[in-house]
Amino acid sequence: MSALVLIHGAWHGAWCWRRVLPGLRAAGHEAHAVTLTGVGERAHLLRPDLRLRDHIADVLGLIDAEELGDDLVLVGHSYGGLVMTGVADALLARGLKPRHLVYVDAVTPHPGESWSSQHAPETVRARLEAAAQRPDGAMPPPDAAVFGLDGADRDWVNRRQTPQPAGVYQDRLDFDAARIATLPRTFIDCTAPALPTIAVMRERVRREPGWQVLELATGHDPMISAPDALVTLLLDCAR
Repeated sequence: MSALVLIHGAWHGAWCWRRVLPGLRAAGHEAHAVTLTGVGERAHLLRPDLRLRDHIADVLGLIDAEELGDDLVLVGHSYGGLVMTGVADALLARGLKPRHLVYVDAVTPHPGESWSSQHAPETVRARLEAAAQRPDGAMPPPDAAVFGLDGADRDWVNRRQTPQPAGVYQDRLDFDAARIATLPRTFIDCTAPALPTIAVMRERVRREPGWQVLELATGHDPMISAPDALVTLLLDCAR
Protein backbone atom coordinates (compact mmCIF):
# COMPACT_ATOMS: atom_id res chain seq x y z
CA MET A 1 0.00 0.00 0.00
CA SER A 2 1.08 3.57 -0.67
CA ALA A 3 1.47 6.47 1.68
CA LEU A 4 -0.33 9.60 0.50
CA VAL A 5 0.72 13.10 1.56
CA LEU A 6 -1.97 15.72 0.93
CA ILE A 7 -0.89 19.35 0.48
CA HIS A 8 -3.61 21.98 0.67
CA GLY A 9 -3.95 25.15 -1.37
CA ALA A 10 -3.91 28.80 -0.36
CA TRP A 11 -5.94 30.02 2.62
CA HIS A 12 -6.69 26.41 3.59
CA GLY A 13 -5.11 23.93 6.00
CA ALA A 14 -5.06 20.20 6.68
CA TRP A 15 -8.68 20.61 7.78
CA CYS A 16 -9.86 20.75 4.15
CA TRP A 17 -9.00 17.04 3.66
CA ARG A 18 -11.23 15.90 6.54
CA ARG A 19 -13.75 14.20 4.22
CA VAL A 20 -11.06 12.50 2.13
CA LEU A 21 -8.72 10.97 4.70
CA PRO A 22 -11.16 8.30 6.01
CA GLY A 23 -11.75 6.86 2.55
CA LEU A 24 -8.05 6.63 1.77
CA ARG A 25 -7.31 4.96 5.09
CA ALA A 26 -10.28 2.58 4.79
CA ALA A 27 -8.74 1.35 1.53
CA GLY A 28 -5.60 0.42 3.46
CA HIS A 29 -3.38 3.38 2.60
CA GLU A 30 -1.42 5.51 5.01
CA ALA A 31 -2.58 9.10 4.52
CA HIS A 32 -1.26 12.34 5.98
CA ALA A 33 -2.48 15.92 5.55
CA VAL A 34 0.07 18.62 6.32
CA THR A 35 -0.71 22.21 7.31
CA LEU A 36 1.71 24.75 5.86
CA THR A 37 3.21 27.37 8.14
CA GLY A 38 1.11 30.48 8.66
CA VAL A 39 -2.35 29.09 7.85
CA GLY A 40 -4.92 26.77 9.37
CA GLU A 41 -4.06 25.74 12.91
CA ARG A 42 -0.59 27.18 12.28
CA ALA A 43 -1.94 30.68 11.58
CA HIS A 44 -0.26 31.90 14.77
CA LEU A 45 3.06 31.38 12.96
CA LEU A 46 2.17 33.83 10.18
CA ARG A 47 4.98 36.31 9.54
CA PRO A 48 5.95 38.58 6.62
CA ASP A 49 9.14 36.70 5.76
CA LEU A 50 7.52 33.31 5.08
CA ARG A 51 8.54 32.00 1.67
CA LEU A 52 7.87 29.08 -0.65
CA ARG A 53 10.97 27.31 0.66
CA ASP A 54 9.38 27.25 4.13
CA HIS A 55 6.30 25.47 2.83
CA ILE A 56 8.42 22.96 0.94
CA ALA A 57 10.33 22.35 4.19
CA ASP A 58 7.01 21.78 6.03
CA VAL A 59 6.16 18.86 3.75
CA LEU A 60 9.65 17.42 3.73
CA GLY A 61 9.60 17.60 7.52
CA LEU A 62 6.43 15.50 7.66
CA ILE A 63 7.87 12.96 5.22
CA ASP A 64 11.03 12.67 7.31
CA ALA A 65 9.21 12.49 10.63
CA GLU A 66 6.87 9.74 9.39
CA GLU A 67 9.77 7.94 7.65
CA LEU A 68 7.91 7.73 4.36
CA GLY A 69 9.90 6.22 1.51
CA ASP A 70 9.68 5.61 -2.21
CA ASP A 71 6.13 4.23 -2.18
CA LEU A 72 4.79 7.74 -1.80
CA VAL A 73 1.96 9.52 -3.60
CA LEU A 74 2.08 13.30 -3.34
CA VAL A 75 -1.19 15.19 -3.78
CA GLY A 76 -1.19 18.96 -4.22
CA HIS A 77 -4.27 21.17 -4.43
CA SER A 78 -4.16 24.58 -6.14
CA TYR A 79 -1.12 26.51 -4.78
CA GLY A 80 -0.10 23.18 -3.22
CA GLY A 81 0.91 21.96 -6.68
CA LEU A 82 3.80 24.42 -6.64
CA VAL A 83 4.84 23.24 -3.18
CA MET A 84 4.51 19.60 -4.22
CA THR A 85 6.75 20.09 -7.26
CA GLY A 86 9.47 21.54 -5.03
CA VAL A 87 9.08 18.65 -2.60
CA ALA A 88 9.30 16.05 -5.37
CA ASP A 89 12.42 17.70 -6.79
CA ALA A 90 14.05 17.67 -3.35
CA LEU A 91 13.18 14.00 -2.84
CA LEU A 92 14.61 13.07 -6.24
CA ALA A 93 17.80 14.92 -5.35
CA ARG A 94 18.03 12.64 -2.28
CA GLY A 95 17.67 9.54 -4.43
CA LEU A 96 14.03 8.94 -3.48
CA LYS A 97 11.44 8.58 -6.23
CA PRO A 98 7.78 9.34 -5.41
CA ARG A 99 5.35 6.91 -6.98
CA HIS A 100 2.94 9.51 -8.37
CA LEU A 101 2.30 13.26 -8.37
CA VAL A 102 -1.37 14.24 -8.34
CA TYR A 103 -2.21 17.86 -9.12
CA VAL A 104 -5.76 18.60 -7.94
CA ASP A 105 -6.84 21.66 -9.98
CA ALA A 106 -3.34 22.83 -9.16
CA VAL A 107 -0.40 24.92 -10.30
CA THR A 108 1.79 22.85 -12.66
CA PRO A 109 4.89 25.03 -12.82
CA HIS A 110 7.68 25.35 -15.30
CA PRO A 111 11.12 26.11 -13.83
CA GLY A 112 11.35 29.73 -12.73
CA GLU A 113 7.60 30.23 -12.43
CA SER A 114 5.71 31.33 -9.34
CA TRP A 115 2.14 30.86 -8.18
CA SER A 116 1.36 34.26 -9.68
CA SER A 117 3.23 33.82 -12.98
CA GLN A 118 0.17 32.93 -15.05
CA HIS A 119 -2.33 35.18 -13.28
CA ALA A 120 -3.75 38.25 -15.00
CA PRO A 121 -1.97 41.49 -14.02
CA GLU A 122 -5.13 42.84 -12.42
CA THR A 123 -5.40 39.71 -10.24
CA VAL A 124 -1.78 40.06 -9.07
CA ARG A 125 -2.23 43.75 -8.38
CA ALA A 126 -5.46 43.25 -6.44
CA ARG A 127 -4.00 40.53 -4.23
CA LEU A 128 -0.83 42.45 -3.43
CA GLU A 129 -2.75 45.65 -2.74
CA ALA A 130 -5.10 43.80 -0.39
CA ALA A 131 -2.10 42.32 1.46
CA ALA A 132 -0.43 45.71 1.73
CA GLN A 133 -3.46 47.07 3.60
CA ARG A 134 -3.18 44.47 6.36
CA PRO A 135 -0.87 44.77 9.39
CA ASP A 136 0.37 41.20 8.83
CA GLY A 137 0.94 41.77 5.10
CA ALA A 138 -1.02 38.62 4.24
CA MET A 139 -3.53 38.06 1.45
CA PRO A 140 -7.11 37.89 2.79
CA PRO A 141 -9.11 34.83 1.70
CA PRO A 142 -11.77 35.09 -1.00
CA ASP A 143 -15.35 34.11 -0.39
CA ALA A 144 -15.55 30.33 -0.82
CA ALA A 145 -18.29 30.85 -3.39
CA VAL A 146 -15.53 31.40 -5.98
CA PHE A 147 -14.57 27.74 -5.42
CA GLY A 148 -18.06 26.66 -6.44
CA LEU A 149 -19.26 26.12 -2.88
CA ASP A 150 -22.60 27.17 -1.47
CA GLY A 151 -24.78 26.60 1.57
CA ALA A 152 -23.23 24.89 4.58
CA ASP A 153 -20.05 24.00 2.67
CA ARG A 154 -19.45 27.61 1.74
CA ASP A 155 -20.04 28.73 5.33
CA TRP A 156 -17.72 26.04 6.71
CA VAL A 157 -14.86 27.01 4.41
CA ASN A 158 -15.37 30.73 5.02
CA ARG A 159 -15.10 30.12 8.77
CA ARG A 160 -11.96 28.03 8.36
CA GLN A 161 -9.97 30.02 5.83
CA THR A 162 -7.08 32.15 7.10
CA PRO A 163 -4.96 34.83 5.40
CA GLN A 164 -2.26 33.49 3.09
CA PRO A 165 1.39 34.55 3.57
CA ALA A 166 1.94 37.00 0.72
CA GLY A 167 5.64 36.18 0.43
CA VAL A 168 4.86 32.89 -1.32
CA TYR A 169 2.79 34.51 -4.07
CA GLN A 170 5.62 35.69 -6.29
CA ASP A 171 8.37 33.29 -5.17
CA ARG A 172 9.77 31.48 -8.18
CA LEU A 173 10.49 27.76 -8.04
CA ASP A 174 13.68 26.46 -9.60
CA PHE A 175 13.73 22.71 -10.18
CA ASP A 176 14.96 20.04 -12.57
CA ALA A 177 12.10 19.67 -15.05
CA ALA A 178 13.65 16.64 -16.74
CA ARG A 179 13.87 14.89 -13.38
CA ILE A 180 10.25 15.68 -12.51
CA ALA A 181 9.18 14.43 -15.95
CA THR A 182 10.35 10.93 -15.01
CA LEU A 183 7.48 10.67 -12.50
CA PRO A 184 3.89 9.68 -13.27
CA ARG A 185 1.82 12.88 -13.14
CA THR A 186 -1.94 13.26 -13.05
CA PHE A 187 -3.94 16.48 -13.28
CA ILE A 188 -7.47 16.41 -11.88
CA ASP A 189 -9.39 19.13 -13.71
CA CYS A 190 -12.34 20.45 -11.73
CA THR A 191 -14.72 21.69 -14.39
CA ALA A 192 -18.02 22.80 -12.81
CA PRO A 193 -17.36 25.63 -12.24
CA ALA A 194 -13.82 25.91 -13.60
CA LEU A 195 -11.69 28.39 -11.63
CA PRO A 196 -10.33 31.00 -14.09
CA THR A 197 -6.89 31.27 -12.48
CA ILE A 198 -6.25 27.58 -13.27
CA ALA A 199 -7.06 28.01 -16.99
CA VAL A 200 -3.43 28.13 -18.14
CA MET A 201 -2.64 24.96 -16.20
CA ARG A 202 -5.55 22.94 -17.56
CA GLU A 203 -4.49 23.91 -21.09
CA ARG A 204 -0.82 23.19 -20.36
CA VAL A 205 -1.35 19.62 -19.17
CA ARG A 206 -3.37 18.80 -22.28
CA ARG A 207 -0.65 20.17 -24.53
CA GLU A 208 2.49 18.80 -22.92
CA PRO A 209 3.55 15.12 -22.92
CA GLY A 210 3.61 12.92 -19.85
CA TRP A 211 0.31 13.95 -18.28
CA GLN A 212 -2.77 11.93 -17.41
CA VAL A 213 -5.77 14.28 -17.23
CA LEU A 214 -8.91 13.33 -15.31
CA GLU A 215 -12.01 15.49 -15.11
CA LEU A 216 -14.24 15.97 -12.11
CA ALA A 217 -17.54 17.80 -12.54
CA THR A 218 -17.29 19.91 -9.42
CA GLY A 219 -15.70 23.16 -8.28
CA HIS A 220 -12.19 24.05 -7.21
CA ASP A 221 -12.47 22.44 -3.74
CA PRO A 222 -13.38 18.85 -4.66
CA MET A 223 -12.20 17.54 -1.30
CA ILE A 224 -15.20 19.40 0.11
CA SER A 225 -17.76 19.37 -2.70
CA ALA A 226 -17.08 15.87 -4.10
CA PRO A 227 -14.94 13.97 -1.56
CA ASP A 228 -16.06 10.45 -2.54
CA ALA A 229 -15.37 11.05 -6.22
CA LEU A 230 -11.98 12.52 -5.37
CA VAL A 231 -11.11 9.55 -3.17
CA THR A 232 -11.90 7.20 -6.07
CA LEU A 233 -9.51 9.11 -8.37
CA LEU A 234 -6.77 9.26 -5.73
CA LEU A 235 -7.07 5.52 -5.10
CA ASP A 236 -6.69 4.89 -8.82
CA CYS A 237 -3.53 6.98 -8.84
CA ALA A 238 -2.21 5.17 -5.77
CA ARG A 239 -2.61 1.85 -7.56
